[in-house]
Amino acid sequence: MKKTALNSIHKDLGAKMVPYAGFEMPVSYAGVNEEHQNVRENLGVFDVSHMGEFLISGPNALTLIQKLTTNDASKLVDGKAQYSCLTNHKGGIIDDLIIYRFNSEKYLLVVNASNIEKDWNWIAENNTVDADIKDISNEYSLLAIQGPKSIEAMQALTPIDLSAIKFYNFEVGEFADAENVIISATGYTGSGGFEIYFKNEEAPEIWKRVFEAGKDFGIQPIGLAARDTLRLEMGFCLYGNDIDQETTPIEAGLGWITKFNKSFIGDEVLKKQKEEKPSRKLIGFVLSEKGIPRKGYSIIDEQGEEIGVVTSGTMSPSTGKAIGMGYVKLEHAKEGTPIKIQIRKKSVAAEITKPPFYKK
Repeated sequence: MKKTALNSIHKDLGAKMVPYAGFEMPVSYAGVNEEHQNVRENLGVFDVSHMGEFLISGPNALTLIQKLTTNDASKLVDGKAQYSCLTNHKGGIIDDLIIYRFNSEKYLLVVNASNIEKDWNWIAENNTVDADIKDISNEYSLLAIQGPKSIEAMQALTPIDLSAIKFYNFEVGEFADAENVIISATGYTGSGGFEIYFKNEEAPEIWKRVFEAGKDFGIQPIGLAARDTLRLEMGFCLYGNDIDQETTPIEAGLGWITKFNKSFIGDEVLKKQKEEKPSRKLIGFVLSEKGIPRKGYSIIDEQGEEIGVVTSGTMSPSTGKAIGMGYVKLEHAKEGTPIKIQIRKKSVAAEITKPPFYKK
């Protein structure tokens, strides 16, 4: 198993370590509920250095990105990031990712850890325009510093005005005395904050400085378990659960990042699906009875007919309700529709609810 540059620090902090996407990663420290609430109320730090980073550069960089991804990367300007996805020839999602534009000939693609090799092979295979591509995943560490106190706590570490970095924008500069750190106003928690990218060798010192700067603001290390409950409360998709190569962006409610004003791999299939309407749709739901929905559980209608399947589910720490997401047949996907989740031998009542489940 691979280890991030902060592996020994997590162990010293007493983190529960688990295998995840080929890495040994911290799943929790103080406990998922406490960590979750701390991100919602204060700030927390996630080591997400297992994520993959690819540099796409040269005069044909944008041409390659436009061919591979569903969103319109030509709309990007320097210092702007964009959520997008890679699709195959059937319109299935190979991965969801973030694209960063440094300049017209330099972009960074940040991909999911479990998909690094698959994504890299796909990009290389379809690089018919001879763009320069480089996998720098093993050289960089990534911290997600999330929560409402992130700006106030981290401002002491950088001369860059953090409050001026708008959502899905980024700056490159000094942070905790390290140079050329990418400070990005992104994250997967719905509670604001930053994601910072830097060289592996700088990781221990930056971690230390981040926690020193945050000590008066209730800072805590946060594991992958709370990352999952936080993202699910917002209705954000998790690759391998809610989206994969068998699901399309149209089915997954990602039509907003699927632009047909350009040509990309799988676009004709997706255009047709959008026009004719997909046969199923990703929905959110809230249980009205006791129980916890889990991936793979059946979704049934009030007559007891199976109409779909749960892809993600948990007990929401912020709302105290059991929540989930799943695919159902399109005719059953309307908000407010009563459904049932088959939890072992019991059918538990629920209602289709449009995410986010947590609202500030």
